[in-house]
Amino acid sequence: MKKIVIIGASGFATEVAWLIEEINNYKKEWEILGFIDDNFKNLPKCINGYKVLGDISYINELSDDIFLIIGIGNGKIRENIVKKIQNRKFATLIHPDIKISLTNKIEEGTIICSGSILTVNINIKKHCIINLDCTIGHSATLEEYVTVLPSTNISGNVNIKRCTTLGTGVKIIQGITIGENVMLGAGAIIIKDVENNCTVVGNPGKVIKKGDKNV
Repeated sequence: MKKIVIIGASGFATEVAWLIEEINNYKKEWEILGFIDDNFKNLPKCINGYKVLGDISYINELSDDIFLIIGIGNGKIRENIVKKIQNRKFATLIHPDIKISLTNKIEEGTIICSGSILTVNINIKKHCIINLDCTIGHSATLEEYVTVLPSTNISGNVNIKRCTTLGTGVKIIQGITIGENVMLGAGAIIIKDVENNCTVVGNPGKVIKKGDKNV
């Protein structure tokens, strides 16, 4: 089996460990070595049966054949971590029960959780997260570090720029472009394009905050 270390040791990281267990229940593929987290000194030595190995510098002690996966929901943090890591292999984790076409392109570091449906000609770039029970329509593109929270529906030909977060239950109609570093609040209904660096909430979605690169 391939060996893997999870970066992060909080809530979503533990869900990533569970996802790996589910993958292994279908086909034995991964051996989880443990978690690494910069807050490791304040964490228990073991979480859900897996060791907390150390902080991010622990990666330097790992052999080159060990895979990494980032179990952190914030796309900007994922981006910053990747910038610090050189010449390492990242896993791509896809739950075995999802519905997905072979015409889709899924890049490294991406996580797709149980219950999701991805139709055809979809492009999901590096280090994205598609959480539980999401749907993505034909020809959609998710750029690097996009985070899609549970029960979100993305229609066909939607383009979502890097480091954007879609809150739980967001719905986006066809052909929409969502800018970079956007936060779509839970339940937002998006019927028109969204500019970069803003927060959108409501039905229909309205901008409530602009110009913050750290939304």
